[in-house]
This record gives sequence, C-alpha cells and structure tokens, in this order.
Amino acid sequence: MMKKKFLTDVFLGSIYLGSVSILALVLMFVIQQVGQDKTEESARYIVKGHNLANVETLVTNAGGKITHRLAIINSVGTSLTKSQKKQLLASPGVVGIYLDQVVKSSYDNDRGGSSSSSNYPGESYYQSGSDAGTDDSYTTKVSSLIGATDLHDQGVDGSGVTIAFIDSGLWSNPNRAKGLVENTNGNYRLLSHYNAITDEYVDYDSQGSDEHGHGTHLVSVAVSSRESRGDYAGIAPNADLVIIKAFDDMGMGSYLDTIRAIDWAVTNRATYNIRVMNLSFGAAPRTHYWNDPLNQAVMQAWKNGIVVVTSAGNEGNNPMNISIPGNVPYVITVGAVTDNYTPDDTNDDRITTFSSSGPTHEGFIKPDFVTYGGHLLGKINGKSKIADNYPEFAVGRSLFAMSGTSQAAAVVSASVALMLQIDPTLSPDDVKCRLMSTAQLANDENGKLTYSPFMQGAGMMNIERATLSNNTGCANVGLDIEADLSGERHFQGPARVDENDNLYLIGPNGIPWSESSSWNESSSWNESSSWNESSSWNESSSWNESSSWNESSSWNESSSWNESSSWNESSSWNESSSWNESSSWNESTMWNEIFNPPAINSWVPQE
Repeated sequence: MMKKKFLTDVFLGSIYLGSVSILALVLMFVIQQVGQDKTEESARYIVKGHNLANVETLVTNAGGKITHRLAIINSVGTSLTKSQKKQLLASPGVVGIYLDQVVKSSYDNDRGGSSSSSNYPGESYYQSGSDAGTDDSYTTKVSSLIGATDLHDQGVDGSGVTIAFIDSGLWSNPNRAKGLVENTNGNYRLLSHYNAITDEYVDYDSQGSDEHGHGTHLVSVAVSSRESRGDYAGIAPNADLVIIKAFDDMGMGSYLDTIRAIDWAVTNRATYNIRVMNLSFGAAPRTHYWNDPLNQAVMQAWKNGIVVVTSAGNEGNNPMNISIPGNVPYVITVGAVTDNYTPDDTNDDRITTFSSSGPTHEGFIKPDFVTYGGHLLGKINGKSKIADNYPEFAVGRSLFAMSGTSQAAAVVSASVALMLQIDPTLSPDDVKCRLMSTAQLANDENGKLTYSPFMQGAGMMNIERATLSNNTGCANVGLDIEADLSGERHFQGPARVDENDNLYLIGPNGIPWSESSSWNESSSWNESSSWNESSSWNESSSWNESSSWNESSSWNESSSWNESSSWNESSSWNESSSWNESSSWNESTMWNEIFNPPAINSWVPQE
C-alpha cells in the first residue's frame, strides 16, 4: 500500500514539475516575443542621402520598405525598425533621418460661443436657400481694397499663369463649383489634379473631393470667376489651376505626403506652367530652417522659379511663433488683417489677434507683409468637415466665411498671378521685392509704427502699386539659396537682442536701427548675414508689455493704410521692445520624435 502511494506521489510530482517546466517555457517564449516585437516596432521616416539612387539602395539593403521617393531633397520615405535606423545612421551615405510628422492648415473661425442665430453687424450670418442674390455686403471687398479691381478693368486677371494649391483638395460639383474650375469665359482651367497621399492622378469630375473644405475655400478666394457686386469674387479669376491633395478630411497631412506634393509640382512646373505655389499650412519649428526637410523642399521650389506663398500661422501676436514653412527666409510669408466688419472704411482696419508674429529663430523679419484674411467669403462643400463643424458660418448653400492667414496667403498667391501675367519674366525674388517695397506701413500720427515690423512686416500689400513698380534687388539681400541648400553657408536676419534683452535691428553696414533711425525705401529690408552661433537668441529675453506694439493697436483716421499714407522716413520702432520668455527656443533643440507634425492651420477667431 505504501509503495503504491509512493509511486502515485512520484507520478503526480512529475506532472507538477512538468507543468512548471512547460509554464516556464511558455513565459520565456512570451517574454522573448514581447522583447522581439518591441525591437521590431517600426515607424515612418524620411531618409536623406547624397543622391536618390544611393539612398534607395541603402534603405533597401537595410530591409526598409520604401513608400515615397522624394527626389527634390534626395530622400526616401520608409518604415524602419530601430535596428534598421541604427544601421542606416552608421552609413556615410546617409545625411540624416527624420521622423515623419503631421502638418495642419491655417484657418480660424472661432468667434467664441457663436451660434447659427448669431448676427454680423446688420446682417444675418446664417442663411438658407440659393446663393443667388445673397447679400454679402458685410464681407471684406478684397479685390477693391488691394487694388485688384482696377487691374481687372484693364484686362489683368491672371490669364496664362498657373497657381498650384497644395491643400485638402477641391470640391467636385458641376453646378456649385463651376466658378472654380471654369474661368470667366467658361473655359475649363483645372489643368491637373494629383493626390499626393495615394500618389496618383485623379479625375476631377468622378473622383475630385475635398472632405475637409479648406482647400476649396482658398481656391475660391483666389480665383473664383463668380461675379459679385460688379466685380469677380476671385482676385485672379482667369488664372489656371493645379490641385494637389496632401491633407485629409481632418485637415491633417504628413511631411512625407507634403514633400511629395511639392516634388510633383516642381517636376511638372513646365508642363502646366506652374509659376505660383500656395502653402497655407504649418508646423512649429524644432530646428533651424535649413535643417527641416519640408523647408528644404520649399527652398528647392523657390530656386526652380516658383513663387512660394506661405501663411504666417495662426498662433497669435506673441513673438517668434512663425510656423514652418513660413520661417524660410526666401519665400513670401503673409500675415492677416481684418477690415473690422466695415468694408467701406479702412480707417479701423487692424492686424488680427490670431496672426503669427516674428522674428524667426534665425532673426528674420516675418511676416514679409500683411493683407486681408478676416471673414473672407468663398465656396465650400456643405457636407465638408468645416461646414459640418461650423454651420453658423454658412452663407447660402455653398458660400462660407472663414478667417486665417491661410486666406491671406491665397489673396497674395492670386495677386502674384496678376503680376506674372503683366511680366512673365519676373523671378521669385523680383516678385517679392516689388510686393514688399510697395507695401504700406501703418504709422501713428507721430510717424511711429503702429505695429512692430515683426507683426506687419513691410506693411499692407497693394497689388496695383506692385504691378507699377520696376524695383529689383531689394528682396533676399545677402542670401544665397544654392549655398544654403548645399550646406556650404547658412544665414541669419537682422533682428538681435542686446545685453538688456531688448530687441533691435541691424541695418546695412552693421549699423543698428533704433527708434531714432529713419526707415525708408532705400533701406534694404531684412538684409541677411552668415549664421553666427554667438549671436543666437537669449532664453532669458522677454517681451516688454509696455511696448507700444500690441494687439490693441488699430488703424484710425490718422494712421490708416491708404493711398495717402507714404513710406514715411520718420517711421520708427520702439527700442524697448524685447522677447517673451515663454517663446524662447533652445539652439540645441534638434529634430526629435516628439515634433509636432505639419497640418492645415488651426481654426481661429472670426475677425
């Protein structure tokens, strides 16, 4: 009996020990798999090399799957594990590896608690029914305010010039979107529709879409051929169009898709005569402008003869919050002004509270200038994300009012098309020079600037004056885009901070511009110098609240932006203005995995 019990105990013990062994093996396997899975997790990256073919080979040999070929910056998009990334970083053929990030657009319509029953001054904002006969008297009369109406009367309407919009697409509707895809003569002017997200051409009539709405609104502001109040609704109603979809139904995009969109536009610029590129999106800078791969693509577009117009961003008037790619010194970066809901009275026009301010982290004055970007009326798909989220901003069945530096950029892109129709030989630098040198600074009754140069740039744009100008050589002075792209030299702007954390500007010959310095047309705006590490920004610098440049400043009868205002030699800026501690940027900050991705600029107050 005892022997039988002994054998039973041995048997049961063997089962127990075997079970423990099996359990231990299972646990070891699970732990190993978890560790392996963690090691093999992949992420999307941009891998830059010295040439495209070589970097493709390196990534393929490392086991990476190539998703994007970005010849414009000698890079590929790929998914990499940590071990693959480490292997590539050790290769001398790899210049850099950047985590793919998201981009957003620049618009803003949040009026703070508004509802569909809210009214504009004397105007019911939400209306139902047909667009025909809609009274849009409250809407900014952009064409007349910037001088485009007079040009239209002379036959200057953007004919023969193509604007490429890299955004959320274009609404396809044979009736309500007709004024977008047809010019004033009824001729079809959408030359191509490319989807950079899926990397394919799109048939507009059957596959054209804009689930978000931002892209359609910009196109409408810029080129709509719809007649409105004796003029055309768009600034350049006969310009041709190329639509490049890089943003989804939430207004979000990626670096990879956005760079592919720019690459496609540059590659096809001659085929479609793309002379202007509108980029109304942004992301927060996390490294110097020349290190950012999206900025590198934008610089290549400028170098290849495309006038790149970008939004400044909708981050507000605090200093140093210009977004990518608006921080690129070469391109045209635009801030936003509102007419204050008095379209027939320019005396109360002011910079919007959402418009981003400079300077950039490298000391460049941005925005370059400002124009209207408050409550602009444009077409939009009534079923789009924007229309669904903000129904109170609908006017009729397909018109919509929207604010943002995105809209201001669209106004400028269309204005550039007017300039290039008159003189197709103008280079991007020539266009920028004439727009800036003919812009109107806002001064008070004492001749001092109403707004900081870092809020208004060169002042308010006027396209009629720009088309009459013969100025050259006054933009991007001292810059060398070839050297910048090659890495041979990089540059910084004229803004500096002194030992007391006060802001000042370095003028020609190294002479500081102070409050007593004159500001006139002969002064080279934003003259640059080679990048000097020793003259970087001081983190302890603060923006002085006593500065006379603040968001409460507005235009009045004695300080309006109008024809009678001149580029005044007594215009000056306050030497006591200085930086905001909260907007400091550490020079050691480099590209990292917590970078905020680029997207269509955020929704901002309707102003």
